[in-house]
Formats: sequence, C-alpha cells, structure tokens
Amino acid sequence: MKKAFAPIVDTSCTMLILGTMPGEKSLELQEYYGNRGNQFWKLLFTIFGREMTHNYDDKKALLKNNHIALWDVLEYCEREGSLDSNIKNEVANDFTKFYKEYPNIKKVFFSSKNAAAYYDKYVGRVEGIEYTVLPSPSGANATMSFDKKLEIWKSIL
Repeated sequence: MKKAFAPIVDTSCTMLILGTMPGEKSLELQEYYGNRGNQFWKLLFTIFGREMTHNYDDKKALLKNNHIALWDVLEYCEREGSLDSNIKNEVANDFTKFYKEYPNIKKVFFSSKNAAAYYDKYVGRVEGIEYTVLPSPSGANATMSFDKKLEIWKSIL
C-alpha cells in the first residue's frame, strides 16, 4: 500500500492544486512532483516569473507565497509503477476535515482528469468552491506542448 504526502498548506491559502497520488520518483524523493520529467514546477515557476530551482524548500515557498495549497486526492492505494491507470484499492483523503481547517480555499485545480474523476467519485463537489481541470503536467501528456500547457495554466491560475 502506498501512502500519499501530507498537504502543503497554511491558513492563507485560497487555491488548492490536487494530483491523484505521488509517482514512484516522488515517493522515493519524498517530494511532490519529484520526477524531473513532470512539468509541474516549471509551469508554476514560469507563471510567477521566478527562476526554476530544484530546491524543494524554494518550491514549497513559491506555493505558500502565492497562497496555493498542494495535495493529492488519494491518501492510500496499491499501484505498480506510477501510472494512474494502475491504481487499485484506493482510499481518498479526508476533505471534509481539510476544508473545515482551511476555509479560505475557494478554488480547486486538478492537475489531471484522473484526479478530478477520483475526487468526484469519493468526495464530490462542494458548494462555494470553484473547480477546474488543468492539462496534466506529466511527461506522459506529450500530446500538448509545454507552451500550450503554460498558456492554459497561466490563464486559469
């Protein structure tokens, strides 16, 4: 059974970006979006006009300085490799408790269609929160260029 990370969040956060479950490289490094082939951090650093770094503390600071929380929909699952399509026996995180603790979150962005699907299956949309599915930053999403992803992410965030 694989266990997801605790959220990166504080009470100033107004936005939440949700993934599905950390991949193998992320679990190994104990960092969200740890696989360098994933464009998540490059997208955010570019959007906020900051120079890209691989220092995880700087990455977390970028989120907090821009009032963005980061978490995954699933708390536990079984999965061979990193593909969401291999997920089974999944258990969702406790979003009821999370939203009570962080009531300023009014926008939720899913970093993939799969994250949105698991959220809808186990949590459901909460009144008063705006939801948006972003193009996946995964290197596996090669059908869309980085520049196109950036354009969409920037227009939404």
